[in-house]
Amino acid sequence: MNASMRPVWVVAGPTAAGKTAIALELARRRPIEIISMDSALVYRGMDIGTAKPSQSERALVPHHLIDVRDPRDAYSAAAFAADARALIDAIRARGREPLLVGGTMLYLHALQQGLSALPGADPAIRAELAARAAQRGWPALHAELARVDPTLAQRLAPNDAQRIQRALEVWMLTGQPLSAQFGARDGDGVALRVLALEPRERAVLHARIAQRLRAMLDAGFLDEVRALRARGDLHPQLPALRAVGYRQAWAHLDGATDAPTFEAQALAATRQLAKRQLTWLRAMPQRVVIDCCAADAGVRALAALGADDA
Repeated sequence: MNASMRPVWVVAGPTAAGKTAIALELARRRPIEIISMDSALVYRGMDIGTAKPSQSERALVPHHLIDVRDPRDAYSAAAFAADARALIDAIRARGREPLLVGGTMLYLHALQQGLSALPGADPAIRAELAARAAQRGWPALHAELARVDPTLAQRLAPNDAQRIQRALEVWMLTGQPLSAQFGARDGDGVALRVLALEPRERAVLHARIAQRLRAMLDAGFLDEVRALRARGDLHPQLPALRAVGYRQAWAHLDGATDAPTFEAQALAATRQLAKRQLTWLRAMPQRVVIDCCAADAGVRALAALGADDA
């Protein structure tokens, strides 16, 4: 890890924890530029279902790594780490402060620890895994992953096809679990200080998740997914369309579920995502924890950053 670099603050937390609101509160008081740490916000045309900051919010403070990919294109943790490092340097060169904001914990891990050199994609192995998944389902392959890499499997959803496939591919190519191959490499890791927005009461976060899903639906989330489907060049196996909410909406519009079932599935999947995000965070003993549901969360966040100046 590059110890000479002053640590970069990260506002991290589960979905619906209020990360954007806290970041904007901080930006009103400090010369901040926000680097999005979210694997769904990178995609253009996916605004409502990702709770993407609005244009008016983005006008208040510079945002980076939002709308940088078309939904048909992939974006990896390695690409994020490289982009974020370049942005951190550029923002500091302007005399401003970078602030990472988001809930994609694999991105945080890649930036903080660096990524070990991993084997490239193997088309034959990927085809084999895809065929097995088509026959048995991705949850069965997730169970396989749990036997060879329980650490990573715990952090992945049973239907996270892209990451399950890659983890099993790396195992088959190297005989080593992917989780063991994260580690500092050539000083590429970035020193981070994590401000973790975590709920003191899980029920309060669950209520927020339900309220946000209802707000998304009222704002036209299904119409957004219809527009993506109408392009004709997208399909639900793409990484972008496997984002929570989008894959359930796509199946609903395919006629696989009725409206109540779709909403129940989307709500359950979002709660599961929040649980996995909290699992990642709680494995970081040095994080600064703030109750995301507290009325004074913004004040506490500002105090934490201010204390770092002392």
